[in-house]
Amino acid sequence: MSRRVAALVLAAGASERLGQPKQLVQYQGECLMNRAIRMAHEAGASPVFVVLGAGYEALLEVLQTNPHEPRILINKGWRRGMSTSIALGAAAAERVDADDLLVLTCDQVTVTAEHLRRLMEASHREHVVASHYYERRGIPALFPEFSFHALQELTGDTGARELLQDDAVLTVPLRGGEFDVDTPADLERLQAMEEQKEHDRHTHVA
Repeated sequence: MSRRVAALVLAAGASERLGQPKQLVQYQGECLMNRAIRMAHEAGASPVFVVLGAGYEALLEVLQTNPHEPRILINKGWRRGMSTSIALGAAAAERVDADDLLVLTCDQVTVTAEHLRRLMEASHREHVVASHYYERRGIPALFPEFSFHALQELTGDTGARELLQDDAVLTVPLRGGEFDVDTPADLERLQAMEEQKEHDRHTHVA
């Protein structure tokens, strides 16, 4: 029997340190929020939920033209931390009878569809599977149905980090997974990465 893996893109934060909505930051021709949705879709997840909170009106406009038609969740309690968005997503996954929930943020630009598929392949519905980077476990992570209740009980702004520390959690390495776009310095680094990729592409073509 095939598994139904739903995905949850976390995009509810206010991006206060960055000074602009990180969800709408452009990278390689698309905004980070749409990129994360596309990665989840290409990995085979369905449906793909996206949780909005701060400034959701502007984000809704962007999502109206997203070809992958993500299912939108509005988190009115986003100020209480990332855990509230994860809880919303877990409840939504439960409602669609998903076997697993793939949780990812919108600003980890080293995440690929291939990495997400590796998380899905490692689970077999028996284990939570976390990404491993910078000597710690984190998201993207895959949570089987047996963990949905625990996800809905999370509180605070640490997300699902506590659930990922269990010895039974499997890990898949994610090179550069510690890099996300939180500050203006991170944005500068992202732009430099994009310029380098563009330079490499032209050099390869030449």
